[in-house]
Amino acid sequence: MDSNFSHGKPPNILDHDLNRHFVELLKFESTQEMEASDLWKEIRVEAQRVLDAVVAEELASEHVRDESRRMNSIKALAWNIERGIVFDGILDALQNHTDLRDKDLLMLTELDYGMARSGNRFVAQEIAKALNLNYAFAPVYIALQKGSGVESEMEGENTKSIHGLAMFSKWPMRNVHAIPLPNGKDKMWGKEKRLGSLRALFADVEHPLGTSRAVTVHLDAHCSRAHRQMQMRLILDHLDALPKLPTLIGGDWNTTTFNSQSSTRAIMGYWRRVLMGPKNVAENHLPHPERFFEKPLFEMLERRGYSFRDLNNIGQGTLHYHVESIEKNTNLRDWVPEWCFPFIFWAANRVGGSVSGRLDWFAGQGLEPAAGSEPKTIGDLVDSEGTPLSDHDAITIDIVPTGYVRAGGHSAEQTLSYP
Repeated sequence: MDSNFSHGKPPNILDHDLNRHFVELLKFESTQEMEASDLWKEIRVEAQRVLDAVVAEELASEHVRDESRRMNSIKALAWNIERGIVFDGILDALQNHTDLRDKDLLMLTELDYGMARSGNRFVAQEIAKALNLNYAFAPVYIALQKGSGVESEMEGENTKSIHGLAMFSKWPMRNVHAIPLPNGKDKMWGKEKRLGSLRALFADVEHPLGTSRAVTVHLDAHCSRAHRQMQMRLILDHLDALPKLPTLIGGDWNTTTFNSQSSTRAIMGYWRRVLMGPKNVAENHLPHPERFFEKPLFEMLERRGYSFRDLNNIGQGTLHYHVESIEKNTNLRDWVPEWCFPFIFWAANRVGGSVSGRLDWFAGQGLEPAAGSEPKTIGDLVDSEGTPLSDHDAITIDIVPTGYVRAGGHSAEQTLSYP
């Protein structure tokens, strides 16, 4: 088993007193400089303990499971909820939105624990309690600041200073663990400094149709396309080392089509797209990263036995960039030089002022879409005041393990064994 394997633990495993060192840590300009310091020698074990931990609590009641025990599919949702900042609206959508409620499995990315920008909530635990679900939460970063862009201006101070990803289930989750995914960019360089790296969260879910495996994934945005492919390869390699089960991989893969490892590479990418034609790129590549720019990642998935074409609403964007969005422009200024903005606005205005890319995906092995269902992309998610709940749309799919047999229109008592 991977040396980073860690079983689920109660929330207090994430308690720490590292915040008192943040002022000194912020003085370092690179991870290499930090790791050579006496301060890092003092706090390294504590920081790694927090980053390697996985919280898991069983909160689902038998009543919730009874309501779904007769279901003949596994209803899954993946959504980047942008820290959980618009928490009440997100929770309301998960409870009441026709396409988001009553899911068996939720694979959520970007959830805070003790961050001022999200009200210092433990976002994962509060969602689990409100929805009566079991959950697992894996930290990815210990944030040394309040965030980037407009987040840095929010009132209050961080408490736990942890950011992570999560999984929720009506059914018991076993063998819960996470593996780290190497950074594409030094997280101690630049305006937003953090300890840690993105991770993939694994769990075996004991659904009535049979035990299957779920993997919540968040791939890097500030990296090359080759780096994202490498991160996915690490996930698939880890899955190969585990006992074989029907497997669903879901989350934010950041298939932006750009090499964003540095502002220079991103700028070069913009100019390449000028030559390709802004309208061509906006219509044929941003919502279709699998066609060209990110094709090697998707080809690798299929080569290794994971399907994605039948599990996704391909061609439908999940992140939308509007030139009039002050918030996104503010965030973008953290890594794109000011002189690039006239070009960005020109390119976007060539296609009506907005562009959409597909960043969020499912991939599966040993499963297929349930009969009569189709994958969905759910957009236009706002709260009662019209505030967007996230910068990402949600995606959903109803699946069954391959070989599952229906009898007389009802679900069979057991799933056929998976070869």
